[in-house]
Amino acid sequence: MAYFTLDYLNFLTELENNNNRDWFNDHKKRFKENVEAPFKAFLADLIDTARIADIRISITPKEAMFRIYKDTRFSKDKIPYKTHMAAIVGEGGRKGMKPNGIYLQSGADNFGIFAGAFRPQPKEVKLIREAIVYDMDGFQAIIDNKDFKGKFGEVKGEEHKRIPKEFAAEYEKQPLLIKKSFYVSHIFAADTILKDNIVDICMEHFMAVQDFGEFLYDAYL
Repeated sequence: MAYFTLDYLNFLTELENNNNRDWFNDHKKRFKENVEAPFKAFLADLIDTARIADIRISITPKEAMFRIYKDTRFSKDKIPYKTHMAAIVGEGGRKGMKPNGIYLQSGADNFGIFAGAFRPQPKEVKLIREAIVYDMDGFQAIIDNKDFKGKFGEVKGEEHKRIPKEFAAEYEKQPLLIKKSFYVSHIFAADTILKDNIVDICMEHFMAVQDFGEFLYDAYL
């Protein structure tokens, strides 16, 4: 089913050009009805479907979804609103930030599905590297998987300028050890979210990235 009308994207486009409280308050009813409500309905069905594959996902749409309001208290950027809707469908939702779920971001410019460990803490980076070294062949098989590569391509992430000494010996065999983040993404056209089968699209990517996410998740344990 289609959850969104074209005004969902129109609102986000207009918000980019009118990112102030007066404009938003004048259009708040429109935001609630044409943006927030359908996004929650979409998340409700996606969460229910994802829970069949992973029973750890026991969250509500509210727990999955990030607010559109920006926290400007400690930022020089005082623009009050994000220009996209976003959510984490995975264990713990947006507060869990686990690497075995998917992060969704939908704006006027594109719709993206992301997964993995984005800017993990240094101790977590070390644990991921140790897990890769411990099971080098298993990790390589995951990132070489045809479905995974077809939907997400290569593993992305910031890199250290130099490989840490304790991983230097293994670096030639697995260059990803130099990374500080380990994530993947698939960026679609913005109007992908208007499609009748948007839940199916998200689930296809959710399933394709499960082994990668679980590898990172297990590294933290």
